[in-house]
Amino acid sequence: QARLVESGGGLVQPGQSLRLSCTTSDFSLNYYAIGWFRQAPGKGREVIGCITSDGRPTSLGPLGARFAITRDNAANTVTLQMNNLKPEDTGVYMCAGAGRCAGPSEYGFWGQGTQVTVSS
Repeated sequence: QARLVESGGGLVQPGQSLRLSCTTSDFSLNYYAIGWFRQAPGKGREVIGCITSDGRPTSLGPLGARFAITRDNAANTVTLQMNNLKPEDTGVYMCAGAGRCAGPSEYGFWGQGTQVTVSS
C-alpha cells in the first residue's frame, strides 16, 4: 500500500518554528495533490490545507498567517512551514495524497504522522 513519510516534528517552545516534510521513495508525488492534516489529543482530525500537483496551495484559513505549504517536485517533497507555534498547535501532523485538493475522504494514501509538541 502506498505510504507517505512525514518528518521534522519535535518539541519546541511557543514562538518557535518547525518545518515538516512529506515524501515517499515509492513513487513520484508530482501528479498528486498533497494535503496536510493534524490531530490534537482527544480531538478529531483537522484539515490544515492542500497544495495542487502544479504547486497552488489552497487557503489555510486563519492558520495561513503562520503556516505555509510548498512543494519541490524535483525533491519529491511537500513542506509545511509552521511559524510562531502555539501550544494549541500540539498534535500529530499527517500528509496525504489525492488526485485533487478535496475533503479528507478523497485522500487515498496517508503517512503515519509526526508528533509536534509546543510547550514551554
